[in-house]
Amino acid sequence: MFSHVCLSQQINQSDTLVREAKIQSIVEGNSVSFDVDTPPLIPISGAPKGYYTFFWEFGDGEFSQEENPEHTYKEIGDYNVKLWVTNNYDAGKTPATRPESVKIDKVDSVSNASASLLEDGVIMDFTKNREPIPNEDLVVVLTYKNPFDELMDGQLYFFYNETKYKSDNFQLTDIRTYHGEYPIVNEDRIADINTNSFQSMLAFNDVEPFRAAHLMQDTTDQEKLQKKIEESEHKFKGMKQIGFSDFQPGEERNIFFQLRTTPEMLKDTSAIISIRGIYVPNSNSANHSVKEMEMEIVTSHDPNKMTTNANLMDFRNRNQKDFKYKIQFQNNGEGPANTVRLETDVPEIFDQEGMELLDFYPKCEICPEEDVAYSCLDTTFLENKIIFTFKNIYLPGSNQKGVNSYDSTKGFVSYKIPLKGKIKKQKTQSQTAIYFDNNDPIITNYATTRFTPGLSIGVKAGIMRIGSLENYQEWFLGATLSSYQAFKGYLQSEVMIGFNNYSSSRTFTERTQRDEFFVDFYDYDEQSEFQNLSFYLVPTSYRYNLTDFLAVGAGIQVKWDIRSTEERETTGEYTEVVESENFERRDPEQDTFIQETKSNTFTNFNTAAFVDVNVGMARIGPSLGFRYHLYFKAPTHQLQFYAIWKF
Repeated sequence: MFSHVCLSQQINQSDTLVREAKIQSIVEGNSVSFDVDTPPLIPISGAPKGYYTFFWEFGDGEFSQEENPEHTYKEIGDYNVKLWVTNNYDAGKTPATRPESVKIDKVDSVSNASASLLEDGVIMDFTKNREPIPNEDLVVVLTYKNPFDELMDGQLYFFYNETKYKSDNFQLTDIRTYHGEYPIVNEDRIADINTNSFQSMLAFNDVEPFRAAHLMQDTTDQEKLQKKIEESEHKFKGMKQIGFSDFQPGEERNIFFQLRTTPEMLKDTSAIISIRGIYVPNSNSANHSVKEMEMEIVTSHDPNKMTTNANLMDFRNRNQKDFKYKIQFQNNGEGPANTVRLETDVPEIFDQEGMELLDFYPKCEICPEEDVAYSCLDTTFLENKIIFTFKNIYLPGSNQKGVNSYDSTKGFVSYKIPLKGKIKKQKTQSQTAIYFDNNDPIITNYATTRFTPGLSIGVKAGIMRIGSLENYQEWFLGATLSSYQAFKGYLQSEVMIGFNNYSSSRTFTERTQRDEFFVDFYDYDEQSEFQNLSFYLVPTSYRYNLTDFLAVGAGIQVKWDIRSTEERETTGEYTEVVESENFERRDPEQDTFIQETKSNTFTNFNTAAFVDVNVGMARIGPSLGFRYHLYFKAPTHQLQFYAIWKF
């Protein structure tokens, strides 16, 4: 018998860790007793008493979530033991750990049973070491089982990083296998590597040589399987495909996926994210199995929380989505709780009457209208509030004597709730007050629902007037681009093509001294007709919806005449004058008439500031508007009357 102490996770001597958790182990033959020396917890004012949770990976494909596990190894060898310690209700940093090497020189006892989370009839499931928190390691264990009386091989798919999030939630840093599983690089090639090299993520991605994949028998519903894979590839950005073989009847195996949560996850705090596994056994007796695990993004490890999958939703397709919420709680008392009451705020956009209970724990009956003595869950609806009450239950306290499993002290309620028929596009928040018996409530975080901006394209048409120009008339047609059904303020861009025409006239006189006595006078009458094809651009304007039917806006508009045509007619009447004698003589034969046409392209560039107001369906649909422009160059004043329809 011997014992030794070491840290988990490789740390350089130059590293300065604030907190460390130290593994302690005692080896007796092939049985090992593990313990951990943890740093003192730092209490959070007003929070329940802090505690640690543990996740051990024994280096042989088995794991434990006990604080002081005992493990029996089946074979002689050196095993790399890892430990993840999670601090709950603690103000300090998560303790860092180092792997420990355990040497087994002899096998003299029967192996203990493998850690399992598979219930009867379940052939695949997930276990995790903690909820994902930015900049921390998350270990996900995929457990799969051969439930049949025949040797089996097949494939596993692991999907992660949902496409609905702009940034990746995880970086997959390692995959550890212990039963000869191999990565499938594509449909035709499989990496031929041994178990030890497979445990390195680098080896998993870059291995040579390759060998042919096992051909799958037509034993699963191939059409449904292909659709599920295609749907998964659309929902997730990341995918790993793993092959397995020589799977003994009744055997159970674990694959360890180590993921590093990214800092970008902070943007989605309280959101529900998911990973997915697909198990495809190559067996005459089995069909494929799909398992999805939901996780909540958190900023600290607090078991009492509220989360939602609707943290970022598409407003245009909102009625096609399920708005799901989950309330999690833990009894941190020194004794059991018999009643747990969850008072949950419901934002006004949701229809409480359509709430559907999805799952809950502790498992019990739904309460009838009359009072009963057995365990049940009661649901009560108040104005903008739903109250879930677990009655007559036994929920142990985490600080209760004899309680070794923290999972037994936890519970949850998950539900989905529909939207009302007509809602406004605005952020909503919901939180829950959790009451254990008659104690003061624990208030959860806010579960926030936001909507993506979306895009709304509008068609705009109308007329423009310039008061200083005679008979000015301009018709225009254009398009707008803005966020979809913005609640209050938003930006809008516009592009328009306008056709305008107007006329102008003037009279003037030219005087020419012919000699000492005679003066030639021409009285001119000039008539002009203008036609312009103009391009208008509003790079961006700010608009604000005062109500559902009234909006105002302001912005900058630029104008450029793509083509400008002027047709001019000038008539001149001749008069001969002797000014000293006060003599005048009209001579029609010397009258003049000039007709000319001038054309220019891309001319008359001008910029204007504008303000406007529109009434009607301000957010989506038809409306009418009026806009005043003040141009920087003459003519300076322009009025615009328009109709717009936003889609």
